[in-house]
Amino acid sequence: MTFHIRQAMHPDIPLLEVLIDSSVRGLQAQDYTPAQMESALKTVYGVDSQLIEDGTYFVAEVEKDEAPRMSGQSRPLIVGCGGWSKRKTLCGGDQWTGRHDELLDIRHDAARIRAFFIHPKWARQGIGSMILEACEEAAKTAGFTRLEMGATLTGVPFYRAKGYIAAEHLEVPLANGESLPIVRMTKEA
Repeated sequence: MTFHIRQAMHPDIPLLEVLIDSSVRGLQAQDYTPAQMESALKTVYGVDSQLIEDGTYFVAEVEKDEAPRMSGQSRPLIVGCGGWSKRKTLCGGDQWTGRHDELLDIRHDAARIRAFFIHPKWARQGIGSMILEACEEAAKTAGFTRLEMGATLTGVPFYRAKGYIAAEHLEVPLANGESLPIVRMTKEA
């Protein structure tokens, strides 16, 4: 199966919203409660259109005629997404109130690895690795020497395998009064 990585575009947003919802519900259920996932989908998880504007958000597509169709998609199918950022926001989509869109200082700050979601039907096929490699290379080309992220508990083993180190456990407040545990992880670029 051949996957293609390209920059996300604004017309991708409706498909990305469906992908994010499917990814969270299908892959995070072992790490988060239904209430945490529902609240996070409404207030934290989602498309960050600033990443698309900045040209730092990627989608993975597959072109295979026998690939199963997913909710409203034509071919090629978008089966994963993820990005990096030169802005201070550590996590969260457009609806997240904890956003900080100020630019980072490449002399002192780490680029942010952001918003990785893989469709459950396509998980564990190397898509996340391909997107992460594209993000790390782009951040390095932009002059960043360090990377950091707010990893979901589901993503921690993947990022650890890619050389990221847990630096801090955080609790993202959710609208329903609960919180979403995440792990701030870092890596030298």
